[in-house]
Amino acid sequence: MPIKSIDISPMEKRNLYNVLLPLLALLLAGALSASAQDTASNISAEEVREQSNPVTLTQAIQIAMANNNDIKRALLNLKTADQQVRIAWSEVLPDVSSSATYTRNLEIPVNFVPAQFFDPNAPTDELVPLQFGTDNNWQGGLSVNQTLFRGEAIIGISSSKLYKAAQAENLRATTQQIVTQTRLAYYNVLVAEEQLRLQRETVERLRENLRENRSRQEAGLIDEYQVMQVEVQLRNQEPQLTQARYAVQQAYRELNIVLGLPVELELTVQGDLSRFNILAREVTDSINSNIKQVDQITPYSYEENKQLVGIATDMRGDIRILDKQEDLKQREIKAIQSRFLPTLSANYNLNWSAAQAGSPNFFGTEDTRARSQTIALTFSLPIFQGFERSSNLQIAKIEQRDLELQREQTIRSAKNEIQSAREALNQAIETAPAREEALNQAREGYQRAQARLENGLGSQLDVIEAEFQLRQAEVNYAQMVYNYLSAKARYDQAIGMVPFVDESKPELD
Repeated sequence: MPIKSIDISPMEKRNLYNVLLPLLALLLAGALSASAQDTASNISAEEVREQSNPVTLTQAIQIAMANNNDIKRALLNLKTADQQVRIAWSEVLPDVSSSATYTRNLEIPVNFVPAQFFDPNAPTDELVPLQFGTDNNWQGGLSVNQTLFRGEAIIGISSSKLYKAAQAENLRATTQQIVTQTRLAYYNVLVAEEQLRLQRETVERLRENLRENRSRQEAGLIDEYQVMQVEVQLRNQEPQLTQARYAVQQAYRELNIVLGLPVELELTVQGDLSRFNILAREVTDSINSNIKQVDQITPYSYEENKQLVGIATDMRGDIRILDKQEDLKQREIKAIQSRFLPTLSANYNLNWSAAQAGSPNFFGTEDTRARSQTIALTFSLPIFQGFERSSNLQIAKIEQRDLELQREQTIRSAKNEIQSAREALNQAIETAPAREEALNQAREGYQRAQARLENGLGSQLDVIEAEFQLRQAEVNYAQMVYNYLSAKARYDQAIGMVPFVDESKPELD
């Protein structure tokens, strides 16, 4: 069947292009934006596996920010918000549609009319058959609907932008949380490795003592009971060595989960808690330099700072999300109130119709085709719709008050978190000199106990006691450093100034 194009005047073509081209441009821009966003790449597990050097804290944070699923989900929500903005704009953009219908009458419909229409002398009850219609019928047209005023649609545009801003704050808050979790998991690995190292050194010292005591026993310097004391102590410490080894493996698995890497991936981290000085501004060894750099990104003052709560109110992700939600709820209230206002819309229709007998010819010929155009304005004023609008308005106001209460509670929690983190930091700072001095004294005491035993001036019990004190001092120092670093990570999150999340941060006095 041959198909012919519809005849449209040049002026009609220009009008049609003016309507369709902006819409096509919007759709194309959105498609390109979505395609560009999908090109983001992650740090793969293979890249981490091929890295020969230990993973620094900064690298761990970068890996987590690129691979953690919570951050990926927050990014997806942000992309969804972009589409919500486009949906909101579609409420005020023109709605253009076209349609075409072809009808083929296999048998032309017949109606009966009074015969007197054709013969005045015919009986009044006589009817004659009459065919109405043609073999081929064509209908086609173009319709454009444009909202001129609808308060809810106008408010919806600004609300969609606020929703996108809320999702951006959600991404920021999620990133703050993941960075903090990465720091804590990284420090957990370091303290687990330190405990393993200390336990291994304890077992090695006991094994060395056992070899020396057996030599002394053979020389007749000590009796068998003293050798047995060391053997019992060694047997008690060896299971703890196994336990510490598995604790390290578990700490690495938990770190991999936060980083978004396979749990079976083997990696090593850089850092040594036994050589970390929390009071020094600079580090003398490179193994802890990156940890110190991350620790100093957000400054900390030992003295109480009354600005912290204000800084937390401005910087914490959870509070900023609640602020955006309150703004959204206020827009929702305005949108519900706008439902009491009238709406105004315009409609334009361009239609073609054609009728043709015999074989079909697309939309007939000039003689059998007609065109019509209409334009209309629609004004609508809602007068009464039950109690739905007023009830929805009251519900929105109640929810707004609930958000205000949530914000008040979140600020209270922020104050508590800040104070708890400060107390933990101050405790570590205050106890650091004593822990370091105790460690030095315990090392010296162990060496003296060993020398006294070798010279016959001391007993094996003195060595055991000195070894226990040394191990306890080493564990206490490592735990103090771990407590400081963990408290600092929580402090940064509590005041909303997490490293690598915000490029600009307020200064602390």
